[in-house]
Amino acid sequence: MDFITLLKENTVFFLSFVGIISLLVGSFLNAAIYRIPIMLQRGWREECQEVFGGENPEILKNHDSEKKFNLFVPRSQCPHCGHMITAMENIPVISYLFLGGKCSSCKTGISIQYPLIELFTALLSVFVAWKVGFGWQTLAALIFTWTLITLSLIDAKTMLLPDNLTIPLMWLGIAVNYQHLFVGLQSSVLGAMIGYMSLWTLFHVFRLITGKEGMGYGDFKILAAVGAWGGWQILPFTIFVASLLGSVLGILWMLIQRQKESQPIPFGPWLALAGFIGFIWRNEIIDFMNSYFGLN
Repeated sequence: MDFITLLKENTVFFLSFVGIISLLVGSFLNAAIYRIPIMLQRGWREECQEVFGGENPEILKNHDSEKKFNLFVPRSQCPHCGHMITAMENIPVISYLFLGGKCSSCKTGISIQYPLIELFTALLSVFVAWKVGFGWQTLAALIFTWTLITLSLIDAKTMLLPDNLTIPLMWLGIAVNYQHLFVGLQSSVLGAMIGYMSLWTLFHVFRLITGKEGMGYGDFKILAAVGAWGGWQILPFTIFVASLLGSVLGILWMLIQRQKESQPIPFGPWLALAGFIGFIWRNEIIDFMNSYFGLN
């Protein structure tokens, strides 16, 4: 029995394999969540220098003189003492437990965010693999899931939804549905168009009435990506659930912090969560909506 056949016929082995791979992916997502905002900031500085000309010695001293920085270079290191993380210290979850949650060199505490994201990625990936089953659909759904996790946590930490993630995710959704992998091509294209334009319209109407901006352009793009993957039919559910979650939790946060005025909160994580639910339970949600609203 070859490896592919074993994955296909043995559910336990298949889910275990997905879980192990997803732990490694979760480790990479940790790096992406940390590094992508820094990469964006560096790119913006370079663009500003090109547009306005000249060089600011302080900017160059503090930022641009640093070595090459991307998702793979330089190697991960302790932010406090600069200790380079070895391969044995970079095993998902296990290394954190073995090191007692501390740097092996300076003994400074390591954020629990890292093992939690690795575990969360693995658990969610195993669930997706179980729900979708063996096949190309699972691989595509996992890529969708991993990207939503990354976008959600970047937005939660920085209030940014990077174009270099949202836009490729949207186009990839249209590409995988070219052969009706999840939905028809027409539904996918309409999902991307309606997803973007619905929030774009709401944004400008809200700004016209209140003079304030209620969301960012990244929110339009992440909803367009959700529509491209799951079709336009899941957009009403996604918008409703994301808005409900954002409103309720935003009010709770204000009460906890005893704030009298509302503060900006990231909307991307709620769009991602609602979109993921809509994508995974698409058929059940559509059947429920058709039945509830008497569309059958």
